[in-house]
Amino acid sequence: MIREYEKKDILELEENMDTSFLYLYTPMCGTCQVAGKMINIVAELFPLFKWGMINLNFFPDLAKAWEIESVPCLLIFKQNQIQQRIYAFHSVPFLYDSIKQFTDK
Repeated sequence: MIREYEKKDILELEENMDTSFLYLYTPMCGTCQVAGKMINIVAELFPLFKWGMINLNFFPDLAKAWEIESVPCLLIFKQNQIQQRIYAFHSVPFLYDSIKQFTDK
């Protein structure tokens, strides 16, 4: 399940040494609504990993620090670093395949 993150939760995510995922969105973005549904499905397929989501309207400083170009965006963290930014949410199988490469050990 994807948890809505607050400011205090972001440090926990960044300090996580394992693979984790953060979905960035804004509520008025229609594409974000569709992408969010796809992310929920994919998150259920990878239940052992930490998933979060944040409304980027409340985190402009993080958007700048993480060099976010647009929403929706999925950040993939591994060992305290952003490994990939996914902006194009083509389909659930596309997201699954994109994420799978970071979950194989």
